[in-house]
Amino acid sequence: MKKTRDDVENKVVNDVNETVDSDLEAQMEELGEQARDQQNDSMSELLSKKEEEVNDLNNRFMRLNADFQNYKKRVEKEKADIYQFGNEKFITDLLPILDNLERAYSSTNEEAMASDSIAKGVEMVIQQFKDILKKYGVEEIQAKGEEFDPNLHHAVMQEDHEDYESNRVIDVFQKGYTLNGKVIRPSMVKVSN
Repeated sequence: MKKTRDDVENKVVNDVNETVDSDLEAQMEELGEQARDQQNDSMSELLSKKEEEVNDLNNRFMRLNADFQNYKKRVEKEKADIYQFGNEKFITDLLPILDNLERAYSSTNEEAMASDSIAKGVEMVIQQFKDILKKYGVEEIQAKGEEFDPNLHHAVMQEDHEDYESNRVIDVFQKGYTLNGKVIRPSMVKVSN
């Protein structure tokens, strides 16, 4: 009987050990899965944060790049404007001299112009002056007989005139000029009603 009792005790101990081992193994597996899940969750969370940081940095880079491209375009335009209109002040200071030369030339009578070498010299200086201005992009605004344009003309008088339609330039008191298409001095004119 002793054998059977020992056998039964051994069997019970073995069964208990197997149950404990299997429970322990199941608990170990469950703990391992929980640890992996937690690790996966924390890795997913970390990966999500890093992706947000990368997206944020990428957006900042794109904005900075766009700002830099706009800056380059603005600087290039400013340089072109400086090159194109840098001598505007100098030219506007010269225009009254041209006006006075033209007034001096137009004040001489036709008989004196034909025989007077000074009048011919003044005419040549005026032409040379105009050629140099044209070389630098300065052009005279055509006004007489044209339709009044407030962007090009400065009306100082209005008058009823039979020979001109309404809103036409009758007379020019001071010539206007453009520099590379930009009005640097409007024509001072008389306009018909």
